[in-house]
Amino acid sequence: MKTINKISFNDIESIPQLVKDFLNQKIEGFENKTFSVENFRQQIHLKQDTFSSEQREILHQVLERQFSDFALSSKQKQNLEDLKLPNTFTITTGHQLNLFSGPVFFVYKILQTIKTCTYLKENFPDFNFVPVYWMASEDHDFAEINHFKTENNYYETNEKSGGPVGRIEITDTYFISEFEKEFKDSVFGTELILMMREAYKVGNTLTQAIRILVNRLFSDFGLLILDGDSGELKSQMKEIFKDELLDSALQKKSENKVKFLTEKYGKVQVNPREINLFYLSETRDRIEWDGQKYIIVDTKLQFTQEEMLSELENHPEKFSPNALMRPVYQEKVLPNLAYNGGNAEIMYWLELKDYFSSINIPFPILIPRNSMLFLKEKTLGKIEKLGLKIEDFFQNFTVITNQKILEDNTILKLLEEKEELLVTNFSVLKASAETTEKSFGNMVKAEEVRQLKSFKRMKKRLLHAEKIKQGELLERLENLFLDVHPSKTWQERVYNFSVFFSDYGYSWLENCLEEMVVQESKLIIVAI
Repeated sequence: MKTINKISFNDIESIPQLVKDFLNQKIEGFENKTFSVENFRQQIHLKQDTFSSEQREILHQVLERQFSDFALSSKQKQNLEDLKLPNTFTITTGHQLNLFSGPVFFVYKILQTIKTCTYLKENFPDFNFVPVYWMASEDHDFAEINHFKTENNYYETNEKSGGPVGRIEITDTYFISEFEKEFKDSVFGTELILMMREAYKVGNTLTQAIRILVNRLFSDFGLLILDGDSGELKSQMKEIFKDELLDSALQKKSENKVKFLTEKYGKVQVNPREINLFYLSETRDRIEWDGQKYIIVDTKLQFTQEEMLSELENHPEKFSPNALMRPVYQEKVLPNLAYNGGNAEIMYWLELKDYFSSINIPFPILIPRNSMLFLKEKTLGKIEKLGLKIEDFFQNFTVITNQKILEDNTILKLLEEKEELLVTNFSVLKASAETTEKSFGNMVKAEEVRQLKSFKRMKKRLLHAEKIKQGELLERLENLFLDVHPSKTWQERVYNFSVFFSDYGYSWLENCLEEMVVQESKLIIVAI
């Protein structure tokens, strides 16, 4: 494996402008929330002043209990004990409980979180930094997470859903036997199959399954795995949840940021609701206030205001944050400095800064995670042979293809020469036309437009004709694009980690970690 390029997010057309502006410190108020040693220095002091020893003790107890069935690595044991110390902080990433981890970027974001902790320890040796994976165990959209894809197959499991996905028990293991068929002869196929069997044993919950899998992959790196579906942790959120129920606090306090982001960038990633909480019963359902009582949507449950506040006081575990409230919950219960996430995540975090200020929780540094792309040497050779660069595949590839099809085309050159001559001639003609009656001048301008449109049509028809004539080249370009972008999207959003682990095992994880860039957001391209 060899890294052949690291492309800045600024040079990739599909990266949202909001993310680029954030990285380039062009959004007022967020300049000190980007990645820099100085910004981390400030963030350490902010978090030190607002996170108590009591909160540390609760966090330690919850993690110890959640890890009670596991033999922890020496690094995990050390990190767990360090969390009780006032000079220890976390760097966090979060993700859904996708079947067998889902798309491979799940692995990349965890590895970058781990490497960020190493980087910070080198720069702040008097402090400790612990990588944390926050499990999105309370999500309820099972269809989003019940599958994964390899190069050759699509795997899916079917379970009864509707409540928090983390509580779903595994009964359907047909996908395991199918997975075994694909990977049993791979170099590290046996290891993958054992991982899957252990994690997705009948009777395990999805929370247990992902904890087993993630721990097996990352325990030696010291990663701690936290499940937010915890009454003890949610007890710390009582006042915040109460304000949300009584006063729609998040929606009101984020209104200005949402308005600003909408006006400047067209829309926001997630629109705040009046109440950004769910209620957990057999299912997970939104809480709404109808002016007289609280309605649990899609159920028969209703509460008066007094009953709802009593429920919150006595059973905080029954209240579940939505996508916008979850970051608040996370930052409340962790001594956290930074969140490492995908572009969509970063964009909805940006909506929340004013709300964080209103509840006196430090808003974290945000890190748009690195992306990675693994390409076969054979594919890279084909790209080079066609006179293309890997960067071309992350621009508008239709434009790149059209340029390639018409490269050194003599008819196109002739058309462009005649078009330039036409513009020059009409320029002279228009200058003379201005000396006579206005309607004649307008006719000359209209005629220029008409003739230029004809050239545009001729070039379009020429491209169409050349695509037919050069069908083989067009097919090669399209196939190369699909080699780089399986299913016409980024590789990391399609393939599961097993595609790469099956050939390289744990050394693949080490290689990914080594190539990660923590100070900048980049697409890292590796030849295999």
